Amino acid sequence: MLQEFKEFALKGNVVDLAVGIIIGAAFTTIVTSLVDDILMPPIGVLMGGIDFSDKYIQLTNWDQSYPSLAAARDAGAAVMAYGNFINAVIKFVIVAFALFIVIKQMNNLKRMTERKVEEAPKAPEVPADVALLTEIRDLLKKNPAT
Repeated sequence: MLQEFKEFALKGNVVDLAVGIIIGAAFTTIVTSLVDDILMPPIGVLMGGIDFSDKYIQLTNWDQSYPSLAAARDAGAAVMAYGNFINAVIKFVIVAFALFIVIKQMNNLKRMTERKVEEAPKAPEVPADVALLTEIRDLLKKNPAT
């Protein structure tokens, strides 16, 4: 059983998957910063100062009003943080677009390499009469006239 686990864990696909997950986690941090720190502030300004990350619907404690999502959560109010959902959707679109570009480029490279293999120069085709004469010459060399 231990041997089977070693074979599974050391297969190239498992190692590739682990590397992909680690790079994906690092990429998530970059995308989060891009959305929260770069994209959302100008979008909020264009929409009249709206900060999506602080948008929520209060579900409990109707008799109280909270200045921010953090304050509502700290007070124990149940909230639907739809602003965080909007940010998550934007992050997803960015990641999906980035993956689309990467996969598109990989497919282009694959097509280019396949095309180069197909376009490799072939040996020139010998005409039938030349091939026949070559065959006769080779037979004469094997059996010289006595």
